[in-house]
Amino acid sequence: MDWSQNWLSPVVRDSEVTRAARRKSSHKKVAFPLAQDESPSAFTATPARALLQHTPGSLIKQSFTPRSALKNPDVSAILGTGSRPSRFVNTPRPKGSFSMNLDDSDWTNSLYPSPHSVLGDASFTDEMNMSAVMLKEEDPGEAASMSLFPEFLQSYLRHSSSAVFDLLGEYEAICRDKVNTLQKLVLRSSSSQQKSSKTASITWLLQQEMVTWRLITSLYRDRIQTAMEDGLMMDITAPSESEKSIMEQFFQRDSMIRQSQLVVDWLESIAKDDIGDFSDNIEYYAKSVYWENTLHTLKLRRDQSSAGFSRPLVTELDPDAPIRQKRPLADLDREDDARLLRFLFTLIRAGMTDEAQRLCKRCGQAWRAATLEGWKLYHDPNINGGGAELQPVEGNPQRCVWKVCCWRMAEEEQFNRYERAIYAVLSGNLRQLLPVCETWEDTVWAYFRVVVDSLLEQELRSSGMSHEDLEELPREYLEASWTMEKVFEELQATESKRVLEATKEHYHIIQKFVVLGDLDGLLEEFSDWLGRSPPLPAHLLRFMTHLVLFYRSLGMQLKEEVCVDVLKAYISLLVKEKQVELIAFYVSNLPADIAVTQYARFLEEVIETEQRKRCLELASQAGLDVAAVTKTVVEAIRDRDSEEFSHHDLTPALDMGTSAEDQQKIDVIDWLVFDPAQRAEALKQSNAIMRKFLASKKHEAAKLVFAKVPEDSIREIYRQWEEQGMNTAAPAEEENAIREHLCIRAYLEAHEAFNEWFRHMNSPPVQPTMPAQAKFTEKVAFEMKEKEYKLEYENWKGRLDALTEEVKERIYNVLLFVDGGWMVDVRDDAEEDSERSIQMALLRRLCLPMMTFLLLTVLQRTERHQESLRLADIIASDQHRLYEVFSKDELQKFLQKMRESSLLLLDKGLDPLGYELQS
Repeated sequence: MDWSQNWLSPVVRDSEVTRAARRKSSHKKVAFPLAQDESPSAFTATPARALLQHTPGSLIKQSFTPRSALKNPDVSAILGTGSRPSRFVNTPRPKGSFSMNLDDSDWTNSLYPSPHSVLGDASFTDEMNMSAVMLKEEDPGEAASMSLFPEFLQSYLRHSSSAVFDLLGEYEAICRDKVNTLQKLVLRSSSSQQKSSKTASITWLLQQEMVTWRLITSLYRDRIQTAMEDGLMMDITAPSESEKSIMEQFFQRDSMIRQSQLVVDWLESIAKDDIGDFSDNIEYYAKSVYWENTLHTLKLRRDQSSAGFSRPLVTELDPDAPIRQKRPLADLDREDDARLLRFLFTLIRAGMTDEAQRLCKRCGQAWRAATLEGWKLYHDPNINGGGAELQPVEGNPQRCVWKVCCWRMAEEEQFNRYERAIYAVLSGNLRQLLPVCETWEDTVWAYFRVVVDSLLEQELRSSGMSHEDLEELPREYLEASWTMEKVFEELQATESKRVLEATKEHYHIIQKFVVLGDLDGLLEEFSDWLGRSPPLPAHLLRFMTHLVLFYRSLGMQLKEEVCVDVLKAYISLLVKEKQVELIAFYVSNLPADIAVTQYARFLEEVIETEQRKRCLELASQAGLDVAAVTKTVVEAIRDRDSEEFSHHDLTPALDMGTSAEDQQKIDVIDWLVFDPAQRAEALKQSNAIMRKFLASKKHEAAKLVFAKVPEDSIREIYRQWEEQGMNTAAPAEEENAIREHLCIRAYLEAHEAFNEWFRHMNSPPVQPTMPAQAKFTEKVAFEMKEKEYKLEYENWKGRLDALTEEVKERIYNVLLFVDGGWMVDVRDDAEEDSERSIQMALLRRLCLPMMTFLLLTVLQRTERHQESLRLADIIASDQHRLYEVFSKDELQKFLQKMRESSLLLLDKGLDPLGYELQS
C-alpha cells in the first residue's frame, strides 16, 4: 500500500463520478432522475443521508482487541481464508460505478442515461409497479422494510460457517437495496403526507445502520488480525530514510494512528456517497478563464475614453491580488469563487482531493490545485542506490514550509470561510476547521483528521526528520496529547446544538463505542435503551441483535444478561409482528433454560394445528429442547388460574359449563401428541388438567381432555419401554400416570353411565288416560294406546334395568378400584410431587362420597333397598377403608339414607336388612 497517499486521507480512493456532476443548469432541460442502479437523492424530510455504496478504499490497520477477549475463534473461518490474510483489503466498487476525469469534454452529459432507455427497462417497470403497491399501504416505509427481518436471518444462516465479514458485507448490501427502494417511495409520495415522513424516518435509520455495518467491518477486520499477529510480529527497526518510511513504520506498529485513519476513511466514504446532494449548480465550472468577469470589466474600462463613476476592482489578476490590493473582484466572480471553494471543501471532505485538483485546473486555477499538492510526504527511493535506473522522487521536500503557510492561510480572516477550512484540513488547524462542520459526521471527521495529522507530525519530530520551520506552529498543536476518548469528550463540549443533539442519536452512540472498542459501555447503553419508553424502533432492535450475534461469533466477552435482554426484546418484537418462521432461531441463541421458557411463551398463543406443527418443526431445526418446550407450554396454561380444589355439594348435578379458559386448557394437550415419544408426558399433563376439572365438577371438560389423548398411548408407552430392553424397569412416574389415567377413565365412565341412567329414569312413557264419557271410538283408541303404553313401558323398564346394572358396575369399579383403591399410586418409589399427592387425596375425598351417593340414588329409586344396605358393608370394610374419605356430615347423610331404605323395607314386611321376618 502506498502509505504516502493515504495517511492524511485527502486522496481519492477511487476515481469516481460525483453525483453533483449530474446536475444541470436550471435553464436547461431536466434529465430523468433515476438511473437503473441509482438512488434518488432529493430526499430531505429528515436529516437522512443518501445511499452509501461502498466501504472506504483503504482499510488501514486498526486498533487492538485484547487477546483475552477472544475465546480461540476460528480465525481462518472469520477471515474467509486458510492462509494468512492480507492486512489491507480493498472493497470492490459497486455495480454501476465509473471513473471520471473533469478534463474530459462533455463529462456532464455523459452521466445522464436517456429517459426513454430507462423507462424501457423491465426491472425499472417492476420497481415502479412495486412502489405503486407500497404507496397504498398505511405506512409504506414499514411495509417495504418488513422483508429485512427474514433477509437478515437468511444471510446469517448462509454465512454461519463461512467468513463473518462476508456476512457483514451482505448486511450492508441488504440495507443499501432497501434504502434504494424507500428513497423511490419518498420521491413518489407527496411531501405533505404523514406516511411520507414515516418512510423517510425509516430510510434514515437504515442508512445509519448501513454505514455502521461498514464501520464495524473495517475496524474489526483489522482488530482480529492484530490479535492474531500480536506476539508474532517482531520489532524490526528499519533505517529512517525518509518521512514516508517513518510514516509506514509508524502505521505498522501504532494502533491509535491506524484506528484514527480507518475512522477518517469511513467518514469520507459517507461524504462521498452524500456528495450527490450538493445542491449548487456546477455549470459555472465549464470555463477555463480565471476570474473572467473581472477580466472583462477591466478590459472595458481600459478601452473607454471617458472616466465615469466605476466601482473599484483589483487591477491585477494574480491569485494574491485581492488580498494585496485590498480590492474586490467582480460580483459574479466572487460568487463563483464562493461556490467553487465550497465544493472544493466538499470534495476534500469526501477524500477526493484529486478530483478537487482537476476541478481547479478546469476552472483555470491551476495554482490552487498546486496548493493542494504539498501535503505529500517526501521520499527518495534512490538514496541507497538500490537500482540501476533512477526512480522518481515522491512528495514535497519543503512540506514543513508548505504546512506553516497553510496554517497561516487558515488563520487569515480575509479569506473565504471554506478556503480557510481547506487549508485548515491540510495543516491540522482544528479551530478553523470546525466552523464549517455542520453535522456529527463532519465534526468527528475534523477531529480524527487532526488526530492523524498531529500524531504523525509528533512521530516525525521524534525521529529527527521534522524541519525547524514547524516550530512556528502553535505548541498546543505540536504537543497535543490525543486519545480516542478525548475526541468524543471534546464532541460533548461542542457549541453546535445540532451536533450536540446528534451525539444523543442511537446509531451515533453505537458508532462511538465501536470506534472506542468499548463493548461494556455499548452493552450498558443497550440495557438503558431497553428500559426506556417508548420502545426502540424495530430495525434498531434487529441491528442490536445481529450485532450481539456478530460479537459472539468472534468469541468476544460480553455481558451475558444484556445480550439475553436484547435477544428477548427482539423475540418479543418478532412475536408481535407474527414473524413465526424466524422466532425459533433467535430463541435458540438464549441460554437453554431461558430459551425453553421464551419459546413456550410464544407457543401459548399459537392456536391452529398446522401452525403448531410448523412451530415445533422450526424449534427442532433450531436445536431447541422440544419436549421441554411443550411441557412448559402445557404447565403454563394449566396453571393460569388459581382455583382451589373445592368440595362438591352432594346434589347429583349433571355438570358445570366449559368456559373459554377451560377450552384453552383442553386444546393445549395437542402440543404433546404430535410426537409419540411424548405420550407419557401427555398422560401426566392431561391427568393434571383433568384433576382440576373433576374437582370443579366440569366433567364434560374432563371428557374432552381425555379424548385428546390418543387411544394407543398406553400401548405406545409400553412399546417404548420394551425397546429399551426387557430388563429395564418402567419409570415409577410413568406407571403411576398410567394408573391415574385408568382411574380417571373409570370415574368418567361411571359418571357418564349415571347421567344416561338419570336421563332415562326421568323420561318414562306417559300412561294414557280414558276421557270422561268416552264414546266407543274413543274407548277403542284408548285400548290401543294402553297396549302401546304397556309395550313401551316394558321396553323402558328393561332398558332401565340394564342401565341400572351398568351404572352399578361402573360405580363399583371406582369404589373398589383394584390394587389399593381409586386414585392411589401403585408405585411409591416415584419422585415426590407433593401437589399431585395432595390433589389425588382431595379427589378421593371429593369424588368417592359423591359416587356413593349417586349409587344410593340409583338403588333407592329403583327400589333396590336391600342392595343399598349392602353398600354400608363396603363403606365400613377395613379392606377398602372407604369410610376414611367421608366427612362427618357425609357419614350422617349416608346413615340417613340407610335408615330410609330400612324403613321402606319394614313397610314391605321385611326386616331392616331386607330379609323375610322369621315367624
